[in-house]
Amino acid sequence: MPQLMPKTRTVLAVTLLAVVGATCIALGIWQLNRATERRAIASSIQQGQAMTALDLNVSVTDPVQIKNWTPAKVQGQWRGDLSVLLDNRNLEGRPGLWLATPLVMTDGRAVLVLRGWFARPLGDQKAPVIATTPGVQQISGELAEHVPRMFELWSSSRASSNNFGFKPQAVASTQIESVDTAKLQRVQNLSLAELSDQSGLNFLPVVLLQTSASNDGLIRVWPKPSVDADKNTGYAMQWFGFATICLIALLAMAWRIRRNR
Repeated sequence: MPQLMPKTRTVLAVTLLAVVGATCIALGIWQLNRATERRAIASSIQQGQAMTALDLNVSVTDPVQIKNWTPAKVQGQWRGDLSVLLDNRNLEGRPGLWLATPLVMTDGRAVLVLRGWFARPLGDQKAPVIATTPGVQQISGELAEHVPRMFELWSSSRASSNNFGFKPQAVASTQIESVDTAKLQRVQNLSLAELSDQSGLNFLPVVLLQTSASNDGLIRVWPKPSVDADKNTGYAMQWFGFATICLIALLAMAWRIRRNR
């Protein structure tokens, strides 16, 4: 195999260093943009949590005016018979599920409450029966614009076809004292419009992530997006450092070429 001429090797080396350096700069800029996005998310969370708690029984819930993480409270009665499980919701590496139950207010409107997390039953373990106190309840939590979604490979190419298996009720079942999770439909993702169509309830355009204590055995630790912008800034500095090394190498090669002329 013929050896490359010195001039050709030099051109290839310069080209490679230039490409690697440009790539490192692009990656550094991307990391800085990610840091900016995370700072914006952190600011949004702080702004939402700092807002005065909304009373969903009397507040006008315009989705445009609602911020994620806004504290809120609501009074109503559980519709345990319309509960749904959200699958593949891990907590600290443990597989589990979220229990979502509508809470119906006195005016007939409803809010979907994510009540909490429980570990997925494994092997011979029995699915838990969740206590659901009848009568009027006051629930507090944080608002979300929609149910946090899990990625579905097919979600972008076909319409959702969840069938919750709800049975028509002559009278609203607000006196159920417990929910047997073994009998509930499991879904990956859940939209309020879809749940409204199949349940017949008129849902508010927000979801309440419950934080108030209830004697139901559920864990109420809700995921928040990563806001560690310093990590992205550190990665950016590393990429810019690599780009600097490439630049120094290019300058050294340019000096060497000029000296050899």
